[in-house]
Amino acid sequence: MASDYRDAGVDLAAGDEAVQLIKPLVRSTYRPEVVGDIGGFGGLFDIGRTGFVDPLLVSATDGVGTKAEIARQTGRLESIGRDLVAMCVDDLVCVGAAPLFFLDYLAVGHLDPASVVQLVGGIAAGCVETGCALIGGEMAEHPGVMADDQFDLVGFAVGAVERTALLDGSAVVAGDVLVGLESPNLRSNGFSLARRLVFDIAGRGLDDPAWDGAETSLADELLAPSVIYAPAVLAVMAEHEVHAVAHITGGGLPGNLRRVLGDVVDAVVDTTAWEAPRIFRELQAIGDVSDDEMGRVFNMGMGMVIAVPAAEAHEVVTMLAAHDRPASTIGELVDGTGVAHLRR
Repeated sequence: MASDYRDAGVDLAAGDEAVQLIKPLVRSTYRPEVVGDIGGFGGLFDIGRTGFVDPLLVSATDGVGTKAEIARQTGRLESIGRDLVAMCVDDLVCVGAAPLFFLDYLAVGHLDPASVVQLVGGIAAGCVETGCALIGGEMAEHPGVMADDQFDLVGFAVGAVERTALLDGSAVVAGDVLVGLESPNLRSNGFSLARRLVFDIAGRGLDDPAWDGAETSLADELLAPSVIYAPAVLAVMAEHEVHAVAHITGGGLPGNLRRVLGDVVDAVVDTTAWEAPRIFRELQAIGDVSDDEMGRVFNMGMGMVIAVPAAEAHEVVTMLAAHDRPASTIGELVDGTGVAHLRR
């Protein structure tokens, strides 16, 4: 009996169907600089039409970690793609770059076109929000390696910044004020610890209340979509002096602030300046997790931090609020060697 690819678990017809279904989603992200259409061997983008004079291209790649497992268990796939875009484009803005285009990689155990539409739909929505064109991607079916309903997502974003506007850590000075942009949830980091705490230690289910008396389920809290900060931060950069930007992902505040400090200043963060969202406090209580460990794993309610001159801090906070990104002053830079200190 003759064998074919489908017998091995790879459905080429389903792949073709998925491509046809996502074409309108992909095209909805296009900018004038996009050349060609979906389906070619490479995505084309005319950087000469962007208006940059002496640009540096900036690239970033990331995933969504084991948040994907929560999405798989619930079948709620519509927002995880937005998380992916957030993780990538918010890295770009840390060096001052504006997002230009995006590519994705989707690996699945079994390719279901309807699920692909949900996943790519989230990516497209994130790209539209950030002005980033989705110009390419890959769907790979991995039978025998992944369970039928398992998937993983990886994103790759490219942006550009004028050479003279590059944020490389050299502009920070003692006296700069740290403005923190609030994060109402975990975004896409720390989910391996969060899953251990709520499932293995607390024995909770995803349909259970997030905590006693909560109106939302545990799934609602864990799958809450990541805030995307890039557009608001770029708007601030256009009108105010910004010396550094740190995206608070894995490593938390101490791990990510030191990446942008250089070696002549320290960051002093007053963690009493804001209240961590309830989900973080619940997770900490379940496993008696130390403050230090919580601060290394999770964002603890601060998704991005900007260092600005003290004289501009108030106006920056006001501008961020106008862009629906609540923020507050949470610390300052002092003479030092590039270390972040959390004051409790």
